[in-house]
Amino acid sequence: MVSDSGSPRVDAESDFMRARRHQVLSGLAARVRGGVDDVVQSMSFDEVVDALGRRAEHYVGTKVIPLDAIVGSVDKVRDFDRRFRPTSARSRQRWERLARASRTGEEIPPIEVYQIGDVYFVRDGHHRVSVARSLRLDVIDARVTAIETFLAPVGIDARADLERKHWRRIMLQRAPFTGEARAAVAVDDPFDYGVIAETVEAWAARTMHAEGAYMDKKTMAARWFAEEFEPVVAMIEEAGVRGPGERPAAAYLRIAGERYRLIREHEWSAEVMDAVRSKGRRRR
Repeated sequence: MVSDSGSPRVDAESDFMRARRHQVLSGLAARVRGGVDDVVQSMSFDEVVDALGRRAEHYVGTKVIPLDAIVGSVDKVRDFDRRFRPTSARSRQRWERLARASRTGEEIPPIEVYQIGDVYFVRDGHHRVSVARSLRLDVIDARVTAIETFLAPVGIDARADLERKHWRRIMLQRAPFTGEARAAVAVDDPFDYGVIAETVEAWAARTMHAEGAYMDKKTMAARWFAEEFEPVVAMIEEAGVRGPGERPAAAYLRIAGERYRLIREHEWSAEVMDAVRSKGRRRR
């Protein structure tokens, strides 16, 4: 329940102080946990779009959206935290003026947001969102513009997720895998996506030189997956050299690197797997 003293001015002041207090306490707790950036700051629209890749946008119209789905901002990521609590007292007067208007039933215009998947980023109306959350409302009126992205907007809860998405997008633009291949070529280390792209392009260059024919990017990605990745991953599984919890693509990169260091060749064989397995036993 939101407290009501009978004085909208006093209540608005209390609302602001409560929001600031909660923001400060959340920031302190985040520092103890070592994850301050992902809690204190709201998500940056530009960072998310850069990571996922922007394809198109279209105006949806005015609709009611859940406040919990508003996760970030276009240009005020340092002014509000992830729950849209103010991070300073710089705009206190404006905040309290909106809080008084909300408490006395004045009409509040819709905010303006960008929608990416199921989440929203505020273009205009940050203080309105902050006040609404402070008053424990569930929804808010918003003018919505939807953004279409190259990668699916899922799994973007933290900045580390954005870095992984960024490098995966670049990899897929260089090697446009589709369907099963797109899902299979996944790694945990974001920089491994760059290694995969270089590996595919190098394989394609050798293949085109050997065949004396050109292949486009889609053909390159499809052929590498079918002729190189899948057979090698099958050999890795048969040889039992994939580590516990290691993704197939990560295992491929690791074994390919060890293969080249051992024999300085790009060919695959049972002898190569035996050498890698023997090296692993020596390490243990």
